[in-house]
Amino acid sequence: MRIGIIGSGVAGSLLAEGLLGTPGLDVSVFERAAAGEHAEAGTGLNLGPNALKALRLHNPARHAALREASLPWRRWIVELCDGTPLLDLDMLEVADEPGVRIRWSELYRLLRAPIAPAIRQGHALEALEEDAAGRLVPVFRTPDGALARHGGFDLLVGGDGRYSRLRALTAGEPPSVQLGVCIWRMLVERADTCPFDDYGQWFEGPNRLLAFQVPGNATYVAGAFPLDGSGSIPAEARTAAFQRALFTPAHGAPSPAVAWMLDRIEAGIDSIHWARMQEAPVLRHGAAGRALFLGDAAQAMVPTLGQGATQAVEDGVLAAAVLRTGGGAAEVAALRDPRLDYVRGLSQEASDTVLGTDPVSGTRKKGEAPFLEKLRRLYRDVPAAV
Repeated sequence: MRIGIIGSGVAGSLLAEGLLGTPGLDVSVFERAAAGEHAEAGTGLNLGPNALKALRLHNPARHAALREASLPWRRWIVELCDGTPLLDLDMLEVADEPGVRIRWSELYRLLRAPIAPAIRQGHALEALEEDAAGRLVPVFRTPDGALARHGGFDLLVGGDGRYSRLRALTAGEPPSVQLGVCIWRMLVERADTCPFDDYGQWFEGPNRLLAFQVPGNATYVAGAFPLDGSGSIPAEARTAAFQRALFTPAHGAPSPAVAWMLDRIEAGIDSIHWARMQEAPVLRHGAAGRALFLGDAAQAMVPTLGQGATQAVEDGVLAAAVLRTGGGAAEVAALRDPRLDYVRGLSQEASDTVLGTDPVSGTRKKGEAPFLEKLRRLYRDVPAAV
């Protein structure tokens, strides 16, 4: 069986590693970026404890490498921007092990290293054809402008992200659901004076800062605030003065953590990446089962709870387990989609404080037994076998 993986991101790389060397499977990986390029190389992310559990159960070598190269996510604190505490959660109260904090570029390096010989770099998917046997033939554009074909594949896997070309070609462009929130992110280098370490959130009304340190003396900072419409982010909102006003307490001074971030936002305003919070309908497969979608290609979702990349980890290792035992796209969907429905629903629920719910009451509910039990299910319910 020939399997072609489009995209060597989180899900694609883990799937490839799980399949390479399996008798009866011929696996190729096609990556749009040229050698040495890494999308979002300048930012960071947190992976939830369920991603680490999935790796520990299904790919212990990658689990060990990731632990070695990252910082642990042990605590989740939430405060108001004046420093009023709302939540301080020890992650081991709800998970089997901590999550991690890492740079995207380092995560890509770790995941791609074991599959490097199988990756064809500089291959941007442009079109699909069929061969005489009815197999899909991907057509790629290479850096020199030429078209490249590498034959027909029994299964093509889209691990090519939120704007998946494979999904668009086989099932059409997915509609985006706008949630009325602007989100931005930046990485503060040389952050040796940062007054906090682990994962934290700070609220001023519906406006939220989220930040944590990552390896290499850097701090990842992200902001979210209500913004109607669906077009480009207004120029006024992308100014240091506008952002400072969003997160400055109405009464009193900002806490030391918020004051530090506000100064870094002002100094690095030109380095911020701006976007709108949105999600897309879930689609696991297309082209009569000849195309399988993983990660953001299947399930672009809200970033709350850090489950975007985390679910891509689960997708990659569990889809590999299914395909190794002779299953196909339908079997991957049967395993993954019920779990994904739960994760998306909980992520939406946890987004209430940026979608209009009072952050004080909304956050305090997250420290109560019903929500903590939902977190335990999120972080612990990873299957050990398929």
